[in-house]
Amino acid sequence: MAQPGACPGQEDGVRQVTLSMQRLRVLPPAVLGDPALESLDLDRNKLRSIAGISKLCNLKKLILSKNEIVDFPDEIQSLVRLEKLELNQNQIRVIPEGVFCHLPRLKHLRLNNNRLSALPRDLAACRGSLQYLNISNNLFRTFPQPVLQLACLQELHVQNNALRQLPRELFQGQSLKMVKASGNPLREPPSEVCAGGIQQIQNYFSQLQHSSGQEDKRVKTMFLGASLAGKSTICQSLKQGQTKLVPKEERTVGIEISEFQIEDFTFLFWDFAGQLEYYMTHHVFITPQALVILVINLHMYQITDQSFKELVGFWINNLFMRVPNSVVLPVGTHVDCCREEEVEEKRRDIMAKIAAMLVERKSNLAHFIDNLEGSEEPKFYVDQWERLKEMESHTLTILHLVAVNCTDHSDIKKLEATILEHVKKEELFPEVVRVLPPIYRQVEAAIVAIAQSEEMAGHGMMDFQYLLSKLSQRESLASLGRELLQDILRYLHRIGLLVWYEEIKHLESTVFLQPTFLITMFKLLVRYRLVQQLESISVDTLIGEHATIRDRSNWVWTFKSKAMLCHRAVRALVKHQLFSEGMQDVFEEIMGHGPHRGRGKLFSLLKHFELCLEVRHTKALNPQASEFVPGKPWETTQGCDESWYLFPTYLNQTQEVSEVWGGDHPEDLHIRAYFSPEIPEGFFQRFLVKACSFYSTHWVAKVTCLLVCNGKALLIKENNQRAYSYLELRCRKPAGRTGFQFAWDFLVAAVFIVQKLAEAWPGLHVCVKTPCRTAGCPAELIWPDMDGTNTTTKEDVKTCGTCGHRFGAELLLPKVPRPPEQPPAQPSAHYYVTSYGTTTFGSSSIQVNQQVRRLPPPWGRPQGPMLVAKLVLSPRF
Repeated sequence: MAQPGACPGQEDGVRQVTLSMQRLRVLPPAVLGDPALESLDLDRNKLRSIAGISKLCNLKKLILSKNEIVDFPDEIQSLVRLEKLELNQNQIRVIPEGVFCHLPRLKHLRLNNNRLSALPRDLAACRGSLQYLNISNNLFRTFPQPVLQLACLQELHVQNNALRQLPRELFQGQSLKMVKASGNPLREPPSEVCAGGIQQIQNYFSQLQHSSGQEDKRVKTMFLGASLAGKSTICQSLKQGQTKLVPKEERTVGIEISEFQIEDFTFLFWDFAGQLEYYMTHHVFITPQALVILVINLHMYQITDQSFKELVGFWINNLFMRVPNSVVLPVGTHVDCCREEEVEEKRRDIMAKIAAMLVERKSNLAHFIDNLEGSEEPKFYVDQWERLKEMESHTLTILHLVAVNCTDHSDIKKLEATILEHVKKEELFPEVVRVLPPIYRQVEAAIVAIAQSEEMAGHGMMDFQYLLSKLSQRESLASLGRELLQDILRYLHRIGLLVWYEEIKHLESTVFLQPTFLITMFKLLVRYRLVQQLESISVDTLIGEHATIRDRSNWVWTFKSKAMLCHRAVRALVKHQLFSEGMQDVFEEIMGHGPHRGRGKLFSLLKHFELCLEVRHTKALNPQASEFVPGKPWETTQGCDESWYLFPTYLNQTQEVSEVWGGDHPEDLHIRAYFSPEIPEGFFQRFLVKACSFYSTHWVAKVTCLLVCNGKALLIKENNQRAYSYLELRCRKPAGRTGFQFAWDFLVAAVFIVQKLAEAWPGLHVCVKTPCRTAGCPAELIWPDMDGTNTTTKEDVKTCGTCGHRFGAELLLPKVPRPPEQPPAQPSAHYYVTSYGTTTFGSSSIQVNQQVRRLPPPWGRPQGPMLVAKLVLSPRF
């Protein structure tokens, strides 16, 4: 091929040409002159038409993604052998009739990210061949009927359109294996049902066959805001229909849940505590498709940047990251303590600053995207670019601030009317109406009745099988089966009426009919003033746990200094709090039976949400250990020593990590994972739990962590400043090829943990960069996509475009240096100063195999058994 950058060749006997990222505006004559061509990749060019493509009559695969095509190319109908066609991310509005009827072999069709609102009728001509269809991110308001005739369709993507309904006929065949429909204002079936997969959707329609659906108008409403803003007062006043002042001593601890009816709308109120200690668990319950009422104490609010950040900006940023598409109603309280003109001035200031945050976020995303598009090799950043483009399409909807006097009944009624007015707007809440089979409502009503009955314990925990038997005793639910109940519980879990963690092994058989008790379990150990709770444990409780007052003092000291509690301390603390609330009957179930037998439901929850880390202290040698025989299974002997639990959210800053690390060195391998808009509250603590569970030799502090694997140390430090939030990762420069291999594997493993945790915040951007190794040089090299299929670089030398210094690529990116006798594969490349940018990675995998082995204590101090984490990484460098 004469075309620069073309990659002709054969793979598995298929003649193919790749001309991706060549800025082509017309098809090269050399390509059109090869009628034997079977695969042509024209991804990411400037094409508006593909005149002459009909000459390639043997073409089986045609990729035209990310071009500038507006009119669907008619010539495609001549490609009668075509099996794979990708036209995603163009500007196509209409596909004419008479194209697909000439493509009887078409198996794979991507039309996502265009401007389509309909599909041609002749798409049905592919009924015997088409297996994959992606029409997501278009403008479909009704489901395209030709799709229903595709008898061989296995995978369908319709996300992010404007669909209200998925037709029952779509799910009546046997071929369909996957449907992705999130991001649509679905009423039938509701998105909460679609999230359960094909089988749950089929069960849903099966129930509708027996009776007509019923409309359910339900809105989850989340009250957020700083401590003492007045959230509970507003929540209670709305619920009771009159002013209800909540005293300071009765403020929310954790999260409180209640239900409220306005006209024919049911509001499920979630009142979140404002203290920072509780935010570690808040992200678990902050969900999309909800109304967020952001409560602001106008009396406390000052017209300063710091006041805005603490009372408003913190919550807006976290909503950006956690639920970037949510609707937010700011409510100003305590107006009776302010002058009228003061209220108006503060209202304008708050709304102006929030608007500025929205503009800044939009500008930052556009800037990050421009950086990637303007790089010398943008093809290495495709996943990051696509992720940023997706985030660019999401934004918060901020409603006009409502100022209320919580002691004035008319203000409460005004707020109620405002909430109802917004909820009725379909453009704001398109999913507020759901169509449900009658049995869904019947089961829900029966569960509510059981939860409120006198025979039901206050904790509301019930075994799944027992719940099924209780429901089946009702005449109207006599035919209720296990599978249908599972479907209904999943739906009720997703809308927040109850909690059922079927994915947690030790909780899969437990249904929390009262979600507030789940919050009670969290706040037993993740709460405000936990030290005072420890100090107040009664003598009777201590005796019951075979502990003394001296033990209690030691627990308090250890917790203050190391954020750790032993198992007896946890049991005593939980018992003290449960007994004081009259819930002693659930203590053993929550904590497990006996001081060393089982861990109970509480630790299953804390472990699942990465809120604490179990740390075992055992002796260096165990005389009772079984003999090791090579080739035979080796079971470790469980020691009787007491377990300890680390709670990272309570860690203080200490010098121990710095002393063990010994200080940074210019020769260290050094990377940074940048976050935008900031590192979420509790993120670093969750990272500590996850990382330290892989590497049992570690030192931790509030914003630093030192991991050790095979005697090699990796330092992670958090820096969370506005517009400059990052995790810094360092390890010592290794010697030799094997050393580089291990060092980069270690660093990449930590990066993958960060990536996995970041998935819980859909609006969070993470971008990994390597700073230039020249002292004082501000240049940073953005890491390319890491999708598990390619190495980060094939170059042996990188040259900084800012300072001009040259470095071995293995000092900047995951790479093993070549043996000296081999010449460099490519000339050096340049990199330049980049603006702060953020993104996420593509799919990767970490396979962790854990086993306990006796090793010599590293770092010159005694250690227990070391947990050796064997990391199988993809990609390998």
